[in-house]
Amino acid sequence: MRRIGVLSDTHGQLRDEALRELEGSELILHAGDVGDLAILDRLRDIAPVWAVRGNTDYGEIAAALPLTECVDLMAPDGVAGNAPSSVLAYVLHGHMPLDLDPGAAGIRLVVSGHTHLPHLFEEHGVLYLNPGSIGPRRFDKPVSLARVDVEGEGAAASISARIIDLSGEV
Repeated sequence: MRRIGVLSDTHGQLRDEALRELEGSELILHAGDVGDLAILDRLRDIAPVWAVRGNTDYGEIAAALPLTECVDLMAPDGVAGNAPSSVLAYVLHGHMPLDLDPGAAGIRLVVSGHTHLPHLFEEHGVLYLNPGSIGPRRFDKPVSLARVDVEGEGAAASISARIIDLSGEV
């Protein structure tokens, strides 16, 4: 089994409890609104990190991060390829519409952020995940991140996800 940590909307804040929850991850996906590139450096101390820019990421952050990423959840470094063992995830912030048909592209997981509200659902064989926000609390929205577990490889892989509530409200 391969464990993937998923977070979004840090907005320059990375909580110690989030770091504890991410321990043991073999890969980390960040769905934008990073707020400070040092956050990605701290996450890289745990595992390889794939991150996209969000609508509040400007300047050096915007220059350093793409709008979207395609990540192979089974590759040690996440570099997407076309190996039969590949299990692909598509990461975007979510402030713009999805620009492809994930099922037709062979994508099994779509990760987005932006809303600060966690959600998880499956549609047509694709798992859609918004881990919520781990950054500064906004209004009555929860503080959360997610964990994705992948068992097996390629088309036969089983993907499960759960949202981890750090505020006691999800």
